[in-house]
Amino acid sequence: MNILIHILITVLIIHLMDLSGIDVLWALLFGILIDLDHLVKIPLYVKQNGFSVIRYWNWRTPLQEPISLLWVIPLSVYLNTFVPVLFFLSHIALDYIKGFEKKPFFPFSNYTIKHRKNRFKHLEAII
Repeated sequence: MNILIHILITVLIIHLMDLSGIDVLWALLFGILIDLDHLVKIPLYVKQNGFSVIRYWNWRTPLQEPISLLWVIPLSVYLNTFVPVLFFLSHIALDYIKGFEKKPFFPFSNYTIKHRKNRFKHLEAII
């Protein structure tokens, strides 16, 4: 999903929930900044594709798959706040609306959800 949409949705939820202090930091971290893991894949992209633009190239890492709830939920319990889980789930939901290939259990399984054209076209048009 486009980073601007992640920013808008995250800021909207922060505002609607009237979050403040450290909860805003957790919301921004798990709602937006989690996408910084894409920087790790830049060298691999350049090695495989040069500087040409490849549509639907898999930028995702295990950090952005539902399997990461195995560490996000315990972190939230430790921090005594639901904010990381809520914003992580909102981030994943936005990512899963888009029609890119996903591996929800990666790196433990290579099970893949394939791109299905027009599956969420009405949602993509709204978002």
